Amino acid sequence: MIPLLALFLAQNFEQRGFIENNTFVYPQSAPNDPAQVVNDTLFRWEVSYKPAPWFQLNGAFDAETDTHQEVERALRLDWADRGVKRPAFSLRRYSATLHKGRFTAELGRQFIRWGKTDILNPVDRFAPKDYSMSVIRPDFLGVIAARVVVELGNDSVEMVWQPYFTPARTPLLDQRWTVIPAAAQGITVEDLGARYPGRSQFGARWNHIASGYEFSLIYFDGFNSLPLFQAEFHPAANAAGIERTYPELRLYGASAAVPLRWFTLKGEGAYFSSNTPDTDEFALYVIQLERQWKEWTFAGGYAGEARTRAGNPLEFQPEEGFARSFVGRAGWTIDANRSLSVETAVRGGGSFARIEFSQAYGQHWRATAGYSWIRGEMTDFIGQFRRNSYGSLGIRYSF
Repeated sequence: MIPLLALFLAQNFEQRGFIENNTFVYPQSAPNDPAQVVNDTLFRWEVSYKPAPWFQLNGAFDAETDTHQEVERALRLDWADRGVKRPAFSLRRYSATLHKGRFTAELGRQFIRWGKTDILNPVDRFAPKDYSMSVIRPDFLGVIAARVVVELGNDSVEMVWQPYFTPARTPLLDQRWTVIPAAAQGITVEDLGARYPGRSQFGARWNHIASGYEFSLIYFDGFNSLPLFQAEFHPAANAAGIERTYPELRLYGASAAVPLRWFTLKGEGAYFSSNTPDTDEFALYVIQLERQWKEWTFAGGYAGEARTRAGNPLEFQPEEGFARSFVGRAGWTIDANRSLSVETAVRGGGSFARIEFSQAYGQHWRATAGYSWIRGEMTDFIGQFRRNSYGSLGIRYSF
């Protein structure tokens, strides 16, 4: 009996994972961060168990440490990613998926992506990002939500309810990806944490697939995952306290993809409005062309913005920061073990370019080397990170 049970579990249980070490070398020091070499080690284990054809359990666990103290030094298991620092041990995903006919539902912590374009995704409201390691290459965070998809022929309706707010993680105030204005140099800055919203968030997407195109309409009612910084200055102590708050956000968006003879045309855009005073209101859009030719893939386009209300200048808005840019990406699959990729964003006051080469060794090992080059003016969102160009080397063992 026990061997039969073990065989049943083995047939319905899947796992995979990796351990990866990344080293980042910065040729220049930053005024608030003299460190020029940072090392990060991440262990990730992902599992799924399918006890019935219509039901699946999903899980993922992360364990991480680093040399720069961007990761917590606490022996606790994090389940919500609300900390200022990345957790040392976290449940990256825990969810249950139910699928029956035209109906699919996922409950729990999961990853929800609605965007179709590269670099900038205006309609991705249930995909907060972790900017603590790099503003130009953030990681995605999962959200605790209930997601339901109903498929009706060429149409599908997706609804998401998020009862527990997950913020984007911003760079630490005393490290290089937070650029202190010249007027604030010499002021002691204290991180006062955050005030999180109390109510839930809701979003819906209608998607239509037709002969020759795909089109979506998106609605979101909730909060911006990116914070406003409220500053409290104490002249006598020459110090300031910074607290994060998260403004209300209502979004109306759309996305589309049209395959043509020589390339695929993609676009998405959204209007961001808010009832919170002192908050930006604006529209973001991306128009992009994609083409695959032999072992090459190309994508390029323009990310634009139209602002209707200017708000708090202390608002952290990398989405607006990457707007008004020409963006591009190219990838070359050299062979089964080697690949090369290039990514760039160029705007009037700043630019960045990243090149990476990756090679696999056997079935389990992979090495990835790259360099990210950043230039521009201090008044530009990208240009202010011009001292943060860096080389990187990653070694991964997958199992």
